[in-house]
Amino acid sequence: MPTSAPRGAPFLLLAPLLMLCAVLAVPLDRAAPHQEDSQATESPDTGLYYHRYLQEVINVLETDGHFRKKLQAANAEDIKSGKLSRELDFVSHHVHTKLDELKRQEVSRLRMLLKAKMDAKQEPNLQVDHLNLLKQFEHLDPQNQHTFEARDLELLIQTATRDLAQYDAAHHEEFKRYEMLKEHERRRYLESLGEEQRKEAERKLQEQQRRHREHPKVNVPGSQAQLKEVWEELDGLDPNRFNPKTFFILHDINSDGVLDEQELEALFTKELEKVYDPKNEEDDMREMEEERLRMREHVMKNVDTNQDRLVTLEEFLASTQRKEFGDTGEGWKTVEMYPAYTEEELRRFEEELAAREAELNAKAQRLSQETEALGRSQDRLEAQKRELQQAVLQMEQRKQQQQEQKAPPSKPDGQLQFRADTDDAPVPAPAGDQKDVAASEKKAPEQPPELPQLDSQHL
Repeated sequence: MPTSAPRGAPFLLLAPLLMLCAVLAVPLDRAAPHQEDSQATESPDTGLYYHRYLQEVINVLETDGHFRKKLQAANAEDIKSGKLSRELDFVSHHVHTKLDELKRQEVSRLRMLLKAKMDAKQEPNLQVDHLNLLKQFEHLDPQNQHTFEARDLELLIQTATRDLAQYDAAHHEEFKRYEMLKEHERRRYLESLGEEQRKEAERKLQEQQRRHREHPKVNVPGSQAQLKEVWEELDGLDPNRFNPKTFFILHDINSDGVLDEQELEALFTKELEKVYDPKNEEDDMREMEEERLRMREHVMKNVDTNQDRLVTLEEFLASTQRKEFGDTGEGWKTVEMYPAYTEEELRRFEEELAAREAELNAKAQRLSQETEALGRSQDRLEAQKRELQQAVLQMEQRKQQQQEQKAPPSKPDGQLQFRADTDDAPVPAPAGDQKDVAASEKKAPEQPPELPQLDSQHL
């Protein structure tokens, strides 16, 4: 399935392989297609998740002369039925080797995508059955992961054809949801206003709608009037000398003999400009793209008789012979004349939005509660951190005080000064004084102690 809707129309592949995806604009008459160094034509992204793989396979197949001839002779039914795929057995060994390498690269890419998806949901060390998971990819044969066989080409063609055919339906559904969302938001906005403001807003909306409807008549796409207008105003040719075959050749931009969807849509630009102008507030460019798609579908339905999403010269000339080709009638009815949804669909859509909004609000509330809980936990951790830092600081201070008490004090000149253990201990004299005292003690004889004189009264 396309992961996103392709912009505009799918484009040309390889002439008869056009119907495969109407995707890859590779001209058949390119010089030296079999040469290795022939540069592949870049093409717009189809929106398919395997777009690059598809493009590279087609580019490699185009370099094989045998397959190219079979491709030119094949018709849409041969391609769809898988008959063309069997011709893969006859391509050169060199081409086959390149296709094998492309498949191995694609399988490796898909495995990486699967692993990333599984890692995002489950444990990264979980064992994954890649072979079983690869079966969900329908554009290759997962049983054989190393060589590109006829089955691979058949699956690639069938899957691309189916996925691109579903593009228009997906685009219409996306546009419907866009219109419902726009109406839902408009109603909610009006409900939020006061009575006077709401009346003014409604009056402004009605005025915009009126201006949007006042446009020149839009010709029916593919009609004589519409093609003649392009012939005269874009091609600059005489409208009285309109020639369908010349017109076809002029607008077959890549000269491949068919008008693809992109070339057809280019023819509607003049009609779309009558209704939509990006400078006007009332003109919605998203509606213009839906209008372009509706025009292209109308032409394909009435002109593309074999439904291969391409218009050949024969189909184009045949359409100019029908009665409807010259019947202008009231002209083309634009998008706003066909409501994209009903009131019941809008009601279900609004219920879906309300349920989703309630779910998001509940999730937001849970996240808010978890954030508050984390905030409180963070505050507790910060408080514990501060307490630990304070405790460490106090221990450091205590340790420093103990070290200062154990270390002897020093004198101003850096000499240590020892303290007596008791208060009665004599204070040691300086070194120089100690020498003088020792010398005087050595020289002076010891004197007997004096006896106290007795008073006569004691006698």
